[in-house]
Amino acid sequence: MEQHVIEVRNLTKRFKRFALEDINLDIRQGYITGLIGVNGAGKSTLIRLAMGMAVPTAGEVRVFGHSIRQQEAELKERIGFVADDSHFYEQLTIGMMKNIYAPFYKKWDDRLFKRYLDRFELSPKAKIQSLSKGMKMKLSLALALSHQADLLIMDEPTAGLDPVFRRELLELLAELMLDERKSILFSTHITTDLDRVADYIAFLHKGNLVFNESKEQIFDRYGLVKGDKELLDADIRKLFVGIRETAVGFEALTDNRKSVEPFLADHAQIERPTLEDIMFLTAKGAAAHV
Repeated sequence: MEQHVIEVRNLTKRFKRFALEDINLDIRQGYITGLIGVNGAGKSTLIRLAMGMAVPTAGEVRVFGHSIRQQEAELKERIGFVADDSHFYEQLTIGMMKNIYAPFYKKWDDRLFKRYLDRFELSPKAKIQSLSKGMKMKLSLALALSHQADLLIMDEPTAGLDPVFRRELLELLAELMLDERKSILFSTHITTDLDRVADYIAFLHKGNLVFNESKEQIFDRYGLVKGDKELLDADIRKLFVGIRETAVGFEALTDNRKSVEPFLADHAQIERPTLEDIMFLTAKGAAAHV
């Protein structure tokens, strides 16, 4: 039976100008799930709710089969959390920060932490205020991975980082997944990172869940259609989730490739979209219907 490390049921969180509405979502054990969406789609809100850092308006989140609100301390022992913005005491050294952090975790492993510091070329004597953004992200990873967490939750971990470190991070995640008991939830708007490593993709748009499927299912279902603008009559437009028109033609996204191919295969190119195409053209289509 398939195990879920996170189960989200009818989850709603309302703010004055934004709402995460009635989300139902399962994060599978043993896989990397990418959480995508443009900035402001609700990714960080969903993660904060999953971590027990915010209280839902309605619905619930269960982590490892238990309510995060009722067993927060015990469940967080099993979670490693990495955020885009670090919350370190800037005047401390890395070693001092570790001494504050480690006692919160019963399974803290000093030798493992040292191995990550060596791998990331971080000195325990270095002051945190002297670290670059990339180095602080490496420190966050070292801390998150040194208490033998079963679930790693990462909120925009690659934002603003150089391509070399982003590739290094993705290689590290692939190594972690050799242990089939581990699971990763990876939130990002940089979808090329997930093209490389993710098994499943959950797509949030304006507080709603568009899909949560395997990459294979997504790329089997969606198609990117390119053709001349003369093709775009009212009936053809209805086949698409979103359309981008240019002076010479159009590209459009369908979420039912098999139904579109009989109409357009002889008149247009139908290609496999990227995750970025899906995200961009879904947003463009939604904007056109506001």
